Amino acid sequence: MKKELVGLDLNELKSELESIGQKSFRAKQLWQWIYNKGEIDFDKMTSLSKEFRSILKEKYIVSHPKIIAEQKSVDGTRKWLMEFPDGARVECVYIPEEDRGAVCISTQVGCAQGCKFCHTGTQKLLRNLTASEIVGQVMAARDAYGEWPTKTDENRMLSNVVFMGMGEPLANFDNVKKAILILNDGDGMAISKRKITISTCGLANKIPELADLGVKLAISLHAPNNEIRDQIMPINRAFPLEKLMKACKDYQKKCDRRSFITMEYVMLKGINDSVQCAQELTELVKGLEVKFNLIPFHPWNGCSFEPSSKTSIDKFAKFLESKWFAAPIRRSRGEDIMAACGQLKTAKENLRGNA
Repeated sequence: MKKELVGLDLNELKSELESIGQKSFRAKQLWQWIYNKGEIDFDKMTSLSKEFRSILKEKYIVSHPKIIAEQKSVDGTRKWLMEFPDGARVECVYIPEEDRGAVCISTQVGCAQGCKFCHTGTQKLLRNLTASEIVGQVMAARDAYGEWPTKTDENRMLSNVVFMGMGEPLANFDNVKKAILILNDGDGMAISKRKITISTCGLANKIPELADLGVKLAISLHAPNNEIRDQIMPINRAFPLEKLMKACKDYQKKCDRRSFITMEYVMLKGINDSVQCAQELTELVKGLEVKFNLIPFHPWNGCSFEPSSKTSIDKFAKFLESKWFAAPIRRSRGEDIMAACGQLKTAKENLRGNA
């Protein structure tokens, strides 16, 4: 079986070429073809000798995930269902802004965290994604927008990467770390660490390590106290809010520069959307530099939660703002294309199972 080169870091690529009798300096040339130019056809890597290309074709492959389904929203959001060689499938979403956009990528096939409001939580964890499969999602999104070779930050549509898709990134830390280093390399995809965000539901023991990577941190908080969080997020029993907030403080202490943490907060009617909850939040995050991201809930079949009213969300936001916290209300995106994470995968799995 031919070996996949996507997902190898530069040192691994050098070692791989040395193992087949090639000079290590060729690795830099190959790296640029794979990660800067996005080329998957060895024959088109014309700066490499024909002999070298022939050897590469015999032993290796360069591939991006296969796109099984794609949906485009009227607001410009695009969602892809991607498949890997073993048949495993994950979702990847592109969310555009006026002059840039974020690619939201997955880190696991399914998820073991079981957050009650999350559609992916209904899908059992099958396996972790490899660094190749994580990086490959961004590469496939770039294919869709023709953003090869790597463009400057000012000209690229896919400017940010958010580890906020299917799965818990910190439960697959080693592969996520490797993927970040590949994405960040200036001779390749050149995505700044400050444009990469890791979102975690609260694996507190891993959070301080993110400071060493220099990436941004988002916490899927969704509750102001342990009583509510225990009900909607099972992870809270292992890492209650006291441990989670301490980990966030440790992260900020280790950061070289002032780094705000984004507290993601899905607004659930009658659960976590009262002004009293907002007041508790301000007490919870004392000592931290944070901003809140208030997220309207997208209902999905089988879920008992309802979205908070616009009035409740507005009151919630105004209270936080009165205490000098940034608390933007995220504009609903992709509501017409199965917006909740995991819905497209579930729909296609049902079709596959009934075929």
